[in-house]
Amino acid sequence: MSVWLNGTHGAGKTTTAALVQQLIPNSRVFDAEKVGETLMDITPGLPATDNFQHWPPWRPLVVETARLVLDYTGGTLVMPMTVLVEQYWREISTGLAQHAIPVRHFVLHADQDTLRRRIEGDTLLGPGPSPFRLRYLEPYAEAARTWLHGEAEVVDTTHLTPAQVALQIAEAVKS
Repeated sequence: MSVWLNGTHGAGKTTTAALVQQLIPNSRVFDAEKVGETLMDITPGLPATDNFQHWPPWRPLVVETARLVLDYTGGTLVMPMTVLVEQYWREISTGLAQHAIPVRHFVLHADQDTLRRRIEGDTLLGPGPSPFRLRYLEPYAEAARTWLHGEAEVVDTTHLTPAQVALQIAEAVKS
């Protein structure tokens, strides 16, 4: 099984994933961003893009990596990864389904003001707010309005701690 944690950058997916992993027996965290980082390390580089998800190899590589890890270890993969392009989500979810990997898709949601405050207060990526993360606030809002919230179990994180969010997700997965 895969537990996909979606939502915009800065929503708390990585923090929550580590906590969810502790609550679900025989689970592992697989951050699909590492697949993108591998593609970014290819030299000479792949065609220029502002987001590695736009590279066609990224999506099937995420599916194949998840499949191979699950074939090897069994259990559950907790996958924190923002996917805001519906076509990309369809490719990934269909690919996982073709390998009989059930997906529980959760969106960590907060209102725009809360998200902006969180991003502006995050110092993990250096001093000052991340322009990359801020740039995805509107695309997230658009995806949430048009397709994303209809494709996932939405967890409103506005007034919850990451531990509370993780517990809610783990309990949903176990039920």
